[in-house]
Amino acid sequence: MKRTRHTAEQIIRKLREADRLLAEGKSAGEITRELGVSEATYHRWRNQYGGMKASDAKRLKALERENGRLKRIVADQALDIDGLKEVARGNW
Repeated sequence: MKRTRHTAEQIIRKLREADRLLAEGKSAGEITRELGVSEATYHRWRNQYGGMKASDAKRLKALERENGRLKRIVADQALDIDGLKEVARGNW
């Protein structure tokens, strides 16, 4: 079976569907079969996206991308500073 990546919106939609099925009295195993995911995936999604709305998930992903970009900028600046210190000491 081919692995698929779900977007945050798809995950939240599936979790809402799971809540509906759970309210109908279905077990976790039945729910995961209907959603087409493993129980481990279902529980991981529940922990990560539990009370979120689709807009919250989009904002989270945007913040994660921005955080990664800022970390790369800081790392590049640290390398530049180290290089300039080496040049200032005359050890080049």
